Amino acid sequence: MAQQYNKNPQAVDALSPEQYHVTQENGTERPFTGEYWDNHEPGIYVDVVSGEPLFASVDKFESGTGWPSFTRPIDKDNVVEKRDFSHLMIRTEVRSSHGDSHLGHIFNDGPRTEGGLRYCINSAALRFVHLDDLEAQGYGDYKSLFTKTA
Repeated sequence: MAQQYNKNPQAVDALSPEQYHVTQENGTERPFTGEYWDNHEPGIYVDVVSGEPLFASVDKFESGTGWPSFTRPIDKDNVVEKRDFSHLMIRTEVRSSHGDSHLGHIFNDGPRTEGGLRYCINSAALRFVHLDDLEAQGYGDYKSLFTKTA
């Protein structure tokens, strides 16, 4: 929304070795080991480096892959899609727009009723902000994602 997000060098310095490997070296955490693969709490997921809002729990689904999976980003402007030819595959990498963190990849095997995409994201690239903490942490504008309209 109105807030400006950028890569934060201090945040990069404070990353755990796994967070650094994933976000800065295009790594991948092992399936079923990340902090958020089985998180079912309401809230949003932000870039661990820049804090930019990336995904919401309302768009999270159980893919069975062992990584957090989402049908769409909160704001398409906060993610960048790039062709990835590593590991002898052609895939679409997902990076945060402002923090330039490697997040994961997009696949075409998501729920058809939600557009068919699966954003397969590394927990190590994310920080979870619970619905109850959105306002206090400066993400109050995103509370509307959790209100049902009649």
